[in-house]
Amino acid sequence: MSTFSALGISKSLIKGLDEMGIKNPSEIQERTIPILVQGQTDFVGQAQTGTGKTAAFGLPLLEIVDPNEKHIQALVLAPTRELCQQIAKQLFKFTKYSDKVFTEAVFGGAKIEEQISRLQRPTQILVATPGRLVDLIQRKAVSLDHVQTVVLDEADEMLSMGFKQDLNKILDETAAKSNKWLFSATMPEGVKKMIRTYLSQNAQRVELKKKGANENIEYQYVVCDPNDKVKVLLSFLRSQKENRGLIFCNTKAAAKTLSQQLQAKNIATDALEGDMKQKERDKVMRAFKNESLQILVSTDVAARGIDVKGLSYVVHYQVPEHLEYFTHRSGRTGRAGLNGLSLCLVSEPELKSIRFYEQNLKIKMTRIKD
Repeated sequence: MSTFSALGISKSLIKGLDEMGIKNPSEIQERTIPILVQGQTDFVGQAQTGTGKTAAFGLPLLEIVDPNEKHIQALVLAPTRELCQQIAKQLFKFTKYSDKVFTEAVFGGAKIEEQISRLQRPTQILVATPGRLVDLIQRKAVSLDHVQTVVLDEADEMLSMGFKQDLNKILDETAAKSNKWLFSATMPEGVKKMIRTYLSQNAQRVELKKKGANENIEYQYVVCDPNDKVKVLLSFLRSQKENRGLIFCNTKAAAKTLSQQLQAKNIATDALEGDMKQKERDKVMRAFKNESLQILVSTDVAARGIDVKGLSYVVHYQVPEHLEYFTHRSGRTGRAGLNGLSLCLVSEPELKSIRFYEQNLKIKMTRIKD
């Protein structure tokens, strides 16, 4: 196994990584960093969520950005506000012992005036959701004239969330003068078209073989009548005692309703869903991270970018419609070498979803009697 030093990362950044408990590069970091620290290249990386992509592109960005230049030199595009915040926070932590590189995150759902005000300060890396960035460009509140590198993180997710037009505008504006680094868990036709249109034919590529399921996660399911779901869930939560976890719903309404039902049973929980104001979302996430909340009920979109240590389980209260969502949800547990549990609550007609997950992810899901 190589070291960050051998990959071309400077001692000051490595000191920051050490303090975060990151000692050895992950596979995506090992294969990507030596390419990206060279700076002058287009790049396509295919890897699942949770493989360490932020450091894979973040560390090279910090190496090539000039802290003495006060304008925006690198742009990172991400699908959700949570992921933008997480990326900006990681970059800040990496630079604890190095020359200060200033990162700003901008995203929808927060007051645009406050973001415009913050952008008056020197900013070298801008992390943004595509929609909010286009708004800021149209208001002439941000200039991309000096951008040398554009990173597209979770490109497939940005397209599936309807950001195609916004991405095209941004990429058209930065096309002539920047390297483009694209990361995506999957390669649907929309992402392939974007690569053909905006990236060099000679773009370097790294593809992580899609691993089977995380070996630290145990997969289970319970078959129950939809009317009994809350009762079955409460029984499971009692068995988990003090353990902490995430419960996923497919809709905002279901997440809100379930959260209220659990609160009525004196369970320390709250909901995270897409219609919430940014201040409310931040408040809920703070409470979950500082363990005031034992459980978080979330929709898939709201859960992008959630990275909370030591979660014992994930419950799919409603089974997801896409395989990627099942993988992403389940991957919130069983992290950093710890064991985790992924539990599906399904009705008889939904058993076909269980078979589908087993076949496509090469996993065995154990049926539990309710």
